[in-house]
Formats: sequence, C-alpha cells, structure tokens
Amino acid sequence: MVNPTGPAPTMTGGRANDDLKIIAIEEHWNSIRLRDALDRLQNGARDESVAFNTMGGNRARLEDIGRGRIEAMDAAGIDVSILSVVTPATQALPAREAVALAREANDEAADAVRAHPARFRAFATLPTGDPRAAAAELERCATRLGHVGAMIHGRTGSRTLDDPAYDDLLGTAARLHQPLFIHPQIPSNELRDAAYRGLDPLIDLGLATFGWGWHMEAGLAALRLILRGTFDRHPDLQLVLGHWGEMLLFWMDRVDSLSGLATHLERRVSDYITTNIHITSSGMLQERLLRHALDFTGADRVLFSTDYPFHRPDAVAVRRFFDAIPDPADRSKIASGNAETLFGPQDRSLTSTAAPSNRPALRSWSA
Repeated sequence: MVNPTGPAPTMTGGRANDDLKIIAIEEHWNSIRLRDALDRLQNGARDESVAFNTMGGNRARLEDIGRGRIEAMDAAGIDVSILSVVTPATQALPAREAVALAREANDEAADAVRAHPARFRAFATLPTGDPRAAAAELERCATRLGHVGAMIHGRTGSRTLDDPAYDDLLGTAARLHQPLFIHPQIPSNELRDAAYRGLDPLIDLGLATFGWGWHMEAGLAALRLILRGTFDRHPDLQLVLGHWGEMLLFWMDRVDSLSGLATHLERRVSDYITTNIHITSSGMLQERLLRHALDFTGADRVLFSTDYPFHRPDAVAVRRFFDAIPDPADRSKIASGNAETLFGPQDRSLTSTAAPSNRPALRSWSA
C-alpha cells in the first residue's frame, strides 16, 4: 500500500530514476465550485477551452487532489507536484465572484498540501479582475498559506498583465519572491474572429488553443512585460513559461531585435529572457526540445512538468527524458534542484510581515 503522505516508493520500473528526486511544477487541479461558476457563464463570456477539462476522464483527475493524484504521481515516479488551478481559473469570472472563489480555491489547495506535505505544494490562483484584490490574495497565499508562487494568465478581459493597474501585483510577487507562472489562455473573441475562425469549429478551437493560439498568448504576455520595463522596476520578479518557453526561445534572436527600439530598457530583451524567465517542459518530453532550450538558456533555468492530466507520461517516458541529459548535475537541477531554488529552500521561513493564522504555512520540500 502506498503511503499517501510519504515519499514516492522506489521500485524497479516504477520510478523515473531510482536515485533522482523529481518535482513537477505544472500539475493542474480544479475546484468544483469554480468549475460550476465557469459552466454558468453565457456564450459570450464562456471560455470554450473548458471543454478540454472534461475530455477523457480529465474532470475526475482534475478534481482529485488526494489519493488518486498521488497514485498517478507514483506511477510516473514523481515525488512532489505543485498544484495549479486549471485554465481559465478565476480570470474569466466577474471580479466580485472571482475574489471569493479564488480565496476558496487557495484554501482548498492549502488543505491538500497540509494533508500530504511530502507530496504537494501549490500555486495561488488570483482574481485579476480586481488588481488590488489579486495583490492582496497573493500576499495572503504567500504569508499565511505557504503557497510557492502563482499561476496567472496574460490577459483579463481586454486588460493585459503589463497594464499599469497590475504593477502592484507584480511588485508584490517580486517582494515576496513569489514566481508567476504565465499559463496559456484562449485568444480574445476579436482576435479569434480575425485569425482563428472560418475552418471547421473543432479545428477553429484547436487552432486557437493547443495548436497555436494558447502559446502565442503566453509568450506575448511575457514579452510585453519585458518591453514595459517591468523587470527594471522589479528586478527580483521571476516568471515561468511552459511548453519550452511559449515560442520565445525559438524566436529569441528576432525578439532581441526589439532592443534597438526599446531604448528605455536597461538591458537587451534577450537578457531578461535568460535571467528573469524559467522554462518548463509541460509534458513535451522530446529530447530535441530540451536540446533547443539548453542552447538558448542555462540548465539552471529549466524545470520539469507533465501538464497533468492533459499529458500523463509513464515512468518509462520520464526516465527516457532524464536519461537524455548527459550531465548528472544538470539532470539533478532540472529534476528538482531548480524548483527547490526558485520556489523556496527547505528552511525557507515566512516573511516577518505574515499575519497570524490558524493555517501553518508549509515551505519545506520534504517532510
């Protein structure tokens, strides 16, 4: 019997690497009340990508942040998962409703971490429809719940993450050393009308999401933050991009050409990409993608993730991925070392500004 609060078992063929600790950082879950709220949205406001959350057993997997999730981790040889609310989280909801549901979801995630402290950590979900409330919720999650960062989307309605209204949120993330994972989201209806529709409806949706649009949206959000001078104002701010950098690494030579126009920036665009942005695999475990990422950024900026439940690589696939990294030090960094450095060392304590709480924060990566 697997101990749900203990470390993943070591077994031949059941662990990706018997001597390698693995932390997966983009592992999705969903709150039932949040799911129901999104389902109630009318067509004009509804995010069509929620359809993927119910396909192929995804709904049950997303809503299990207990024993079933841990069994899936054990089968893939994953020691620790960082839980994150699945897209579109609360960002598609009216601000007042989003504030309440984000708080509930963050408390629920904290309860799961508390129940399984050796296996889970959590990202906060933020009600960005109200920028001030989002900053306050990030601070609450960091100082009272022990969350290790936040997963966020690059646009709320028509307001992009680089809008000045979010500067306090970004500053809070930098001050509290809470990395922001910019997750893909579906393009706006206006952009979909202009560029992503007119084919078969299912193809339209696929093109606007996993086939292209999701990744352009996330990469553009990060690029706009750079060009807005965000990292000059908040040099400690760290971002995470999934899917091997959401196009940015593949197009870095070209986006660096913007440096000649963005004369207000203190550094070149590529410098911010390689010093303020971390890259994760999102279940795309192809060796060629790993090699390309390492060509454009260092091994200390690469993280592992499976994008559960949308990708569910087995232990063989995970083993093959890590075996393709020839340097044992780099292998250890990508498997867990970089995550522990970015999201908090084992002895990291709460900030002195933390308010008293009956929910003890959990920062250690091992119980």
